[in-house]
Amino acid sequence: MNIKHLNLRKQYKVRSIFRILVLCYTIIMMYFVNPHSLSVLDGYNFFRGFSWLHVIWMIAVVSMLLQVIPTKGLFSIGSTKHFKVFFKSTKRIPTKEEFKALFKKGSLNALKMLVIWIALIAVIGILWAKDILAERELLLISVVFYVLDLLFVLYWCPIRAWILKNRCCSTCRIFNWDHMMMFSPLIFIKGFFSISLFAMSIVNFLVWEIRFFLYPERFFEETNALLQCHNCKDKLCGNINHTV
Repeated sequence: MNIKHLNLRKQYKVRSIFRILVLCYTIIMMYFVNPHSLSVLDGYNFFRGFSWLHVIWMIAVVSMLLQVIPTKGLFSIGSTKHFKVFFKSTKRIPTKEEFKALFKKGSLNALKMLVIWIALIAVIGILWAKDILAERELLLISVVFYVLDLLFVLYWCPIRAWILKNRCCSTCRIFNWDHMMMFSPLIFIKGFFSISLFAMSIVNFLVWEIRFFLYPERFFEETNALLQCHNCKDKLCGNINHTV
């Protein structure tokens, strides 16, 4: 099956199934088949042999590298709108005051989400410090976040509904925070595996944020016509009759 020939929602469904399989694979290998393999997470043990964890690492790295390439047809515009090629000016340009309000709202929403996420990671850190969570649990949490990332896009996102209150993923202010969020539980593990993944996710995060502050007009449906519902080609929300 050539995934490029599927519409984007079907592509994301295929990817979500793949991520669920990755989660199952992780649980089976980590708890049943080779529980001692977690030594790869420590220090530079990553370079002392090949294991199933290297497969997980490579999947994560490829996912992050693809996120910084402006590829058409493979990713939601919500994830690629920071690139110039995915910007089309709206017919009605907001006034300077209106745009300032949009920018302020987007910035405050992002700050609010960042504070909430830091608080969540702090709780995980406390549980780690008290030995309630071990390395395997931190890795499991990250892989669960990896799965939830696409399930939230396809079905229902509590961050969108309760915190950001944006219309859909196309207009999501923090769409490309996903890798930073999913790999942040690994920061408590001192090793190349975790540090490299989190560092790469921070690069993705910074690319997104820097572009928001340099080209904020690309991030709002009021200024970027490609984000407006009637111009949507992604159909990730499942609504094939966009007219608004």
